[in-house]
Amino acid sequence: MTFQHPAKKSREGRRGRFESLAELASNFTSSAAFLLLCVALVAGFAAVHLARLSMEWQHLAGDAMGALSLLLLALLKNSERRAEHAVQRKLDAIAAALLQQQEGDWSEAHQDLEDAIGMEDRL
Repeated sequence: MTFQHPAKKSREGRRGRFESLAELASNFTSSAAFLLLCVALVAGFAAVHLARLSMEWQHLAGDAMGALSLLLLALLKNSERRAEHAVQRKLDAIAAALLQQQEGDWSEAHQDLEDAIGMEDRL
């Protein structure tokens, strides 16, 4: 089994299902509603411990927070890798355009720069 960069898995110029789901989840996790959900989860965790409920409830509260943290870590890493790939491709396009400008051939460089604009939305 080989693992590929998340941005390279999808067909060129189109997002796959996972990329779309990751983008939707990323938008949700950066919203005020998600912050309120996290505050409620932490408050529930504290309430379970302060109320000295049974150990099963304490484990359930801790496991819920651990699972949420693991999911957020995976989501953050996916978003980071896609953004990193888009930035690198943009830098490559700029460097190629500068090189081609010095050589006097602007046709391909101009197209590469136009393709780099908005690349993060396509990945």
